[in-house]
Amino acid sequence: MHLWSFLQKERIIAIEIQKNTLSQIYNKLKLCICGFCGKNKNHNFAAMDNNKLLTNWQKKTLERTKLYKKFLHRADKKITLRALPDLSEEAYENINCLTCANCCKNYSPRFKATDVKRIAKVMQMKEGVFIETYLTLDEDNDYVTRSKPCPFLAEDNFCSIYEDRPSDCMRFPYTDEDVIIKRQDITLKNSTFCPIVYFVLEKLMEKK
Repeated sequence: MHLWSFLQKERIIAIEIQKNTLSQIYNKLKLCICGFCGKNKNHNFAAMDNNKLLTNWQKKTLERTKLYKKFLHRADKKITLRALPDLSEEAYENINCLTCANCCKNYSPRFKATDVKRIAKVMQMKEGVFIETYLTLDEDNDYVTRSKPCPFLAEDNFCSIYEDRPSDCMRFPYTDEDVIIKRQDITLKNSTFCPIVYFVLEKLMEKK
């Protein structure tokens, strides 16, 4: 091999090693190498991606309903259920329910007998009076709130009975349960008004 060819080969290998090393360093430190900043800033790229994902989420979720339906129908149950706890946690890290409260403003949970008993006791009301004051029966013969938004929702979107809220509220939006697969109609409906559900569905589809 000629000396010139040998040196060229060594130079190419050195450049590739340097590129890979720098790439690993940048990925590890999350430094900006886009060229626009002109500085090595500690950008949180994951947060930037999630902000982009959540921009106009209500419009996006309506456009992607058919995709969600197709995905849920074909999703591997075991793989999906394993992924849910971490994705649900990530969703809550990126979304503050207090800036939304769509669930409390537009829908009612079911008030089971145990919920009625517990909340009435906390409010120092007789169960019958509590039901007469706040609840009504829906078409499925379940107790739901008489009015919307929820009468227990404060102006700052805090729940006045949060520690004793109905079990449906405690579990909602079911993004860490098998409900997301088993009750696909509910999941699709929830995705239209709850950014948590939208976020988790999008992240699940990224993993497929």
